[in-house]
Amino acid sequence: MKTICLGKTGISVPQNAFGALPIQRVSEEEAVSLLRKAYEGGMRFFDTARAYSDSEVKVGKAFEGMRDKVYISSKTMATTREKFEEDLETTLTNLKTDYIDIYQLHCAARCYTEEDDLYQCLVEAKKQGRIRHIGITAHKIGVAEDIVKSGLYETLQFPFSYLASERDIALVQSCKEADMGFIAMKGLSGGLLTNSEACMAFMSQYDVLPIWGIQRQSELDEWLGFFENEVTITKKIKNVIEKDRNELLGEFCRGCGYCMPCTVDITINQCARMSQMIRRAPSQNWLTEHWQNEMMKIDSCVNCYMCKTRCPYELDIPNLLRKNLKDYKEILAGKKV
Repeated sequence: MKTICLGKTGISVPQNAFGALPIQRVSEEEAVSLLRKAYEGGMRFFDTARAYSDSEVKVGKAFEGMRDKVYISSKTMATTREKFEEDLETTLTNLKTDYIDIYQLHCAARCYTEEDDLYQCLVEAKKQGRIRHIGITAHKIGVAEDIVKSGLYETLQFPFSYLASERDIALVQSCKEADMGFIAMKGLSGGLLTNSEACMAFMSQYDVLPIWGIQRQSELDEWLGFFENEVTITKKIKNVIEKDRNELLGEFCRGCGYCMPCTVDITINQCARMSQMIRRAPSQNWLTEHWQNEMMKIDSCVNCYMCKTRCPYELDIPNLLRKNLKDYKEILAGKKV
């Protein structure tokens, strides 16, 4: 397994890390078991956030008494100094620790600089020893490029998968040149990519640390398997990647959920990508009465466009929903998938 050094932080870990967003959906007992098995299997970097409900609490319980054996990153969506301090103290308490390895501004809408209170909060917290390194996450490529150019952050967390554009790949190279760690989120593009071997092989070509979202033992077993069976790009994997890129590139929903909640209760982050999901997973999973009811809610869309204003990828969500609904109705009427 390749070792990745996250730029000037000096943090060196296997290129196979744990994204702890999904563990908010399972019991504490299940989450703690997954986290400990991940550590036992070779993972050393664990990413969580204040926004992931009880994820931090579960990470804290899992690694209590062994804090020096793992690296933990967390995040705040604070926009004021007061909220930053509240979030940081809550996170430290939840994680049962007196420091966080990397503390990140979460889903930044812009590059915060020395003139901004939020950045000064990070600097002060680092001087106090409550955080060891300053990081930031972004979804918009222009914002990410500004962050790298600023030279103010030690790590950048950004979506990166084998659906990446040339501009995304150039961003990875810019981080390397700036001695800035690149943490790759959404390595499965919100569940659209299902071939873990291809996903891991793609990542192995770059100096990035992928954080795989994990909530089941079967998922963890797949990722831990790569510690024993290292993968690289082969002709077969290249064909898988090329096929997926041909099918998926363009306007597609990554399922991040920042568009939610919907004013008329549409499950946007699933319904807006139904056409892809129904073709990439057992179709019957998405043709249940539950999902038929959810999809039909799209007919009640009032075009408030709140979802579009929140979307990090600036998708035209109302129209995307309607395209997916049209396709879904045709499938229900007998169209082959």
